[in-house]
Amino acid sequence: MTSLTARLVPGVSAIPAEQWDACAGTANPFVGHAFLSALEESGSVGGRSGWQPVPIVVDGADGAPIAIAPAYAKGHSQGEYVFDHGWADAWERAGGRYYPKLQIAAPFTPVPGPRLLLRDPDAAPALIGAIEAVVAQHDLSSAHATFVTAEQVPLFAAAGWLVREGTQFHWQNDGYATFDDFLAALASRKRKAIRKERAAAVAGLTIRHLTGTAIGEREWDAFWRFYQDTGSRKWGRPYLTRSFFPLLGEALGERVLLILAERDGVPIAGALNLIGADALYGRYWGATEEVPFLHFELCYYQAIDAAIARGLARVEAGAQGEHKLARGYAPVSTWSAHYIPDPNFRRAVADFLEQERVAVEGEQAFLGELTPFKRG
Repeated sequence: MTSLTARLVPGVSAIPAEQWDACAGTANPFVGHAFLSALEESGSVGGRSGWQPVPIVVDGADGAPIAIAPAYAKGHSQGEYVFDHGWADAWERAGGRYYPKLQIAAPFTPVPGPRLLLRDPDAAPALIGAIEAVVAQHDLSSAHATFVTAEQVPLFAAAGWLVREGTQFHWQNDGYATFDDFLAALASRKRKAIRKERAAAVAGLTIRHLTGTAIGEREWDAFWRFYQDTGSRKWGRPYLTRSFFPLLGEALGERVLLILAERDGVPIAGALNLIGADALYGRYWGATEEVPFLHFELCYYQAIDAAIARGLARVEAGAQGEHKLARGYAPVSTWSAHYIPDPNFRRAVADFLEQERVAVEGEQAFLGELTPFKRG
């Protein structure tokens, strides 16, 4: 193709939203300008977070971006959900310096999506080449594109990046008109178990689905308490700041779905979701009162209700969680791609990934037999 120019930019916010979204599209909210710039404006990334935004941009002949990588210089491996701590330890024991590294990702977000944001699909090799050049020019150990869509994996593989396979659990909408239609596809025992769970979870509670301007400061204050409680137990400290949530709500409006459980008008638990073109993405959850099965109700069953009502193809309820199997969520592959210039380090990681992939695929086959759907 014609001569192209690549550049580093000091943050998503430095690129006009219309130029960014012309590359990112609108199907996946986590790579859109609104989500990523809200992370910056709220101080959730940048500063001392260890996530320094350094988007890599390829400009076209018209001077506007035709390809963008949402890139971050990382001084640690927190908030990524594709674990490479063992790689870092091994490389540093061998005398290498693993950090800083380059992360191509939506921060704190284990949601598959495009990692090469392309207004011109033919610009993908140029963008990958620009990522590799940044690694070389800044003496970084490696670059990692995490939670890459299956469609983009071949682009990285063709460039010689190592590909890693993981597992998540997604609910697929098989044309269901109601939740009962979904239950009808399950084995009788599983169907009865879910009905009992749902009844126990909501006893004495009111469940509210809120979007857009219906989510005010009162609701964000409540959800912030829930998020802090979950974050402090899982990560030691929450990744996101308080100001991120209203910024997100203002920027994405009706694409934000907050599901609250209230007792006597007081919120006691909540689950925050984003709505994409064909999927509901469950992201954050928390509670200030322990209620049996309420986590399953808000994060899994209410998400299914919301997806069916909107005609969405699936629910992606976040990382890990084999307990999702009994709730109708099935194992699916997730993908990441890794650029490691050092030949010896690359060889060791490649050997590890080959063995890991066999184990992952074997586990997926086993887990697939445990779904609650009727056989035959």
